[in-house]
Amino acid sequence: MVVRPGGHITASGDLTSQGADLLRGAADQLRGNGHSRVVVDLRGLRTADDDALAALRQLHRDFRVDGGELLVRG
Repeated sequence: MVVRPGGHITASGDLTSQGADLLRGAADQLRGNGHSRVVVDLRGLRTADDDALAALRQLHRDFRVDGGELLVRG
């Protein structure tokens, strides 16, 4: 996972629940630093397990509830 300037996170390889937890931490940190819009680029993923996908859905809901926006590409 790579956090890039401008509120962008790029993930590659295989996304598991552990990786999704790391992604959530990075997204929460960006949000805490003033980014109301965070882009998560998953185009480099080979696979994502069910727990990771559920965590991404929850993260999306959490952003929306707080008035933010989580955009997922890929």
